[in-house]
Parts: sequence; C-alpha cells; structure tokens
Amino acid sequence: MSYIDLPADIPGIRGPLNAFPETGGALSSFTQQLLRGKSSLTPAERELIAASVSQANECRFCTLSHSAAAKNLFSEHDVHFVNQVVFEHDTSELSAKMSALIDIALAVQKSGKLVSQEQIDKARSAGADDKALHDTVLIAAAFCMFNRYVDGLATWTPDNAGIYEEIGKRLATNGYNSPSRE
Repeated sequence: MSYIDLPADIPGIRGPLNAFPETGGALSSFTQQLLRGKSSLTPAERELIAASVSQANECRFCTLSHSAAAKNLFSEHDVHFVNQVVFEHDTSELSAKMSALIDIALAVQKSGKLVSQEQIDKARSAGADDKALHDTVLIAAAFCMFNRYVDGLATWTPDNAGIYEEIGKRLATNGYNSPSRE
C-alpha cells in the first residue's frame, strides 16, 4: 500500500503521474524527449541504460518495466543480452561504446563525481559523441530521481511478470507522452 492516496489499480510511477497531473505531464514529456527524442543512441539503448540504473538502485518496478521495454525495442537477435546486462552487469555482448556508456551510467548512479575522464575517453574512443555522453548521464540522473519517486512513495509493484511484459510493449509502442490509465 502506498504512503499517499494513489489510484490502487495503477502500478509504479504511473500512479503518482496520474494522481498529480501538474507534475505528471511535465515528467512524462521530459521522459518522452529523453528516451524517444533525437539522440545518437537508439530508444533500445536508452531503455537499457534506464533499466541498468534502476537495477543498481534496486527499484523493481522500473527495472522490470524498462527491461521489458528494451526487449521490445531490440531486434529478436539482440534481445537475449538485456537480462545479462541489467541483472548481471555482463556487458560482454554489447558494443564497446554501449559497454562504456553503461559504466558511465552506473558511475552516475553512485555519484556524478565518480565519472572519470578515463571513462569519457574510453566511450569517445569507442564512438560515443557528445550527445550520447549527455544522454547517458541525464538518463542515469533522471532514473535515480524516478526510482526514488516510485520507491519513496511505496507505489504498487506488481508481482505478475505478465504486467511488466504489457508495460514494456506499451512503452515500446506508445512511449511516455501520456501518464493515462491506458
């Protein structure tokens, strides 16, 4: 049971986004831009970063939702490594660029001051441009906030794996523009 009055049938972050539309709309628009807007990273790569940070923050709802979204966005050939990256921090099947960006995101998750010039240089030498570096750091920082928002209000976290599959499909298809009950 959540700490505040939230819609009982709406899981995770969608509960407070719906209950408080004045902030919910802004957060949804921000997330849409961050995870689906113009970037040198694909939506699947950005979802993988979000899921990895959420797992490091031990936010079950966000980890499972964004892992499912990443699985829906990656090709069938690539989908198998999502769990390896998110739950085992095994980036061996990722490109050198994505591996370096995941490392940067996990450094940001602990503290932005832990990002080193060496990590930035490694990502750049693997092909990361300024936009990829910017988006990685911002996704990591934003998901630290989102994870704390979800867990700090004790929002409903379903146990049914099928719910996360549905959320992942919806996010992959519709993105984040509406916090509605859809």
